[in-house]
Amino acid sequence: MAAGRSCLLLLLLISLVVASVAKQTYIVHMSRSQMPSTFTHHLQWYTSTLQSLSRETTEEGDDEAIIYSYETAFHGFAAKLSEKEAEELETNHGVLAVLPDTVYHLHTTRSPEFLGLEPETSNNAWSSTVRDHDVIVGVLDTGIWPESPSFSDRGMGPVPARWKGACETGRGFTTKNCNKKIIGARIFYRGYEASTGAIDDKDEFKSPRDQDGHGTHTAATATGVPVSGANLLGYARGTARGMAPRARVAAYKVCWSGGCFSSDILAAVDRAVADGVDVLSISLGGGVSSYYRDSLSIAAFGAMEMGVFVACSAGNSGPDPISLTNVSPWITTVGASTMDRDFPAVVKLGNGMNITGVSLYRGRRNLVVGKQYRLVYMGSNLTTPDPRSLCLEGTLDPHLVSGKIVICDRGVSPRVQKGQVVKDAGGVGMILANTAANGEELVADAHLLPAVAIGETSGKVIKRYSSTTPRATATLTFEGTKVGIRPSPVVAAFSSRGPNLLTLEILKPDIVAPGVNILAAWSGLASPSSLSSDHRRVGFNILSGTSMSCPHVGGVAALIKASHPEWSPAAIKSALMTTAYVHDNTYRPLKDAATGEVSSPYDHGAGHIHPTKAMDPGLVYDISPDDYYDFLCSQKLTPLQLRAFTKTMNRTCRRTLVTAGDLNYPAISVVFPEKNAAELTVHRTVTNVGHAVSTYHVKVSPFKGADVVVQPDTLNFSHQNQKMTFKIIFKTRKPQTEPEFGGLVWSDGVHKVRSPVVLTWLPPM
Repeated sequence: MAAGRSCLLLLLLISLVVASVAKQTYIVHMSRSQMPSTFTHHLQWYTSTLQSLSRETTEEGDDEAIIYSYETAFHGFAAKLSEKEAEELETNHGVLAVLPDTVYHLHTTRSPEFLGLEPETSNNAWSSTVRDHDVIVGVLDTGIWPESPSFSDRGMGPVPARWKGACETGRGFTTKNCNKKIIGARIFYRGYEASTGAIDDKDEFKSPRDQDGHGTHTAATATGVPVSGANLLGYARGTARGMAPRARVAAYKVCWSGGCFSSDILAAVDRAVADGVDVLSISLGGGVSSYYRDSLSIAAFGAMEMGVFVACSAGNSGPDPISLTNVSPWITTVGASTMDRDFPAVVKLGNGMNITGVSLYRGRRNLVVGKQYRLVYMGSNLTTPDPRSLCLEGTLDPHLVSGKIVICDRGVSPRVQKGQVVKDAGGVGMILANTAANGEELVADAHLLPAVAIGETSGKVIKRYSSTTPRATATLTFEGTKVGIRPSPVVAAFSSRGPNLLTLEILKPDIVAPGVNILAAWSGLASPSSLSSDHRRVGFNILSGTSMSCPHVGGVAALIKASHPEWSPAAIKSALMTTAYVHDNTYRPLKDAATGEVSSPYDHGAGHIHPTKAMDPGLVYDISPDDYYDFLCSQKLTPLQLRAFTKTMNRTCRRTLVTAGDLNYPAISVVFPEKNAAELTVHRTVTNVGHAVSTYHVKVSPFKGADVVVQPDTLNFSHQNQKMTFKIIFKTRKPQTEPEFGGLVWSDGVHKVRSPVVLTWLPPM
């Protein structure tokens, strides 16, 4: 017995020793301005810093090589280190932070018309004058499928002389796959391989070629050229085009079969900025802990300093509150909304009731016309899903479901995969029922068997019918594509929500854009369902997610940049936010698909993008890199933490911000530190980018908890680019237990410059 305990103790000690020397990739953020004069190049300093460690031997072949050296938007390197080595490195001269490599996740034809971008005319955002300013959109994703007609370069001029990018080659991708549309294609995999092992080039293209489809879809959504007759299995037929069809695109492949690693993402941002992109569209997200420990946040700050507009997806973790990613104020954080196009399908119950849902199933249009099939639900009750009700793999008994339509609860496993499980068990159809997490939101999928997705309320009705009616039956019918049959836009239930707990004064998300049932180009190697058992191949696919809404904003930002090349990223963001709308096409307030109730700025930010108005916003709230740095100074960061955002030792806090609420943000979020706080004042400065001589008057919505006074309440401009400052005084009247939402609008009779306003009273400590 004692010998057994000794062996167990020995094994435990060995495991602890192995764990202490086991290595993983770390990102080492260096203060470039602190490089000793003994080095002539920062890479020499990084190598010397790494070699100075008390290196621990782990396995044969492990060396001290730097995986990446970051030089433009971010300064430092990535290397494999043990936990002990990482801790030792943090104490070295010039080291700002040592961050473990983290895994980011993909936030996975009608939209141009829905957004008011009509086919090209002489005076709209797609006019030929846009050609005068070549804009380049960099897309960080899974690569690109260059054969797609969405990336044709017909009629495009020479590649801009300022472009410094490259067309990297590899299996399935040659220099001929780049053209005057796809002007750059690079891959970043060293961080991925350092954590997961070498990529098998036989199974996965170690090249910019996209076998997943996600990257092709996002790139085409942002910049795809018009393609007539585009459709998915006959659905959504029409002309597919991206938001900025005249823009160039550069693909940066950072995601592989096992995920997207922050070390690779950083390298791609760093390279893209050096290559010369104007806009970055990044449909990826990780966790949120702090500004200075978020490597993508730091890289985006560096990109912003170089004049690059950065759009990131908010995430697909809604409708839970505080579920946002990418919350830094210099990033444009994009949530998802619906459009007015639908793909209706009907569940006809044996009791005569018809329930409408959605589907992209393309096979037999009806199971058998007029024939009812037995209906079965494997859940134990109507409220608590179990593995069988979720139709998880291996949970369905063929004896119970064969020849029947199976009701499956949404959640845990992919929606289309549930249909495959039903099909494998012998089921003839599926009804996919939302749970409380998804509410009444309807997302269409290209199912492998007849299947209809329905809302939570309808799901309860069908389950009740199935459980209370002997020999309950149903049949499914599919009605194709319909436009304008329901109010829209609506905030998608999956779209991640605020508030931004890092800084309540910075309202997030910033805006919402179409992200539900979006048609765009697809990889020739991937099925529309992305299931390996699905052997269908399509040129276009319909996807939903904030991954789809993000490139809409990236593409519109490219349009604005083309028309206003002198505008800063903050000015472009302001134009998008202050022209956004907060009513649907029935002139009612935007609603939340999860609840069916009116949505709030924590759900939709400033509102839904309105591209044509954003081209001419009248006024913009501009923010310089120094302003953003002052904001960081208000966040109680240490001098060492602040240096993560500096390129020189000379940058200091100007202390021009009294609070974070004074950042010149287009949204206004005021936080009363305690319920008896009597008055708070915030300041804003607007720049006139509209008519040279103009007068703007202000209107503020009423609040229960406070009176609002704007001084001055009239702004008289005499020339373009003139700046004027105003202050907003909030006087507490009756503190509220919940945040209050409203708006502030400056209008000159032509433009309406709207800022969402949020008031929050913190409870006493």
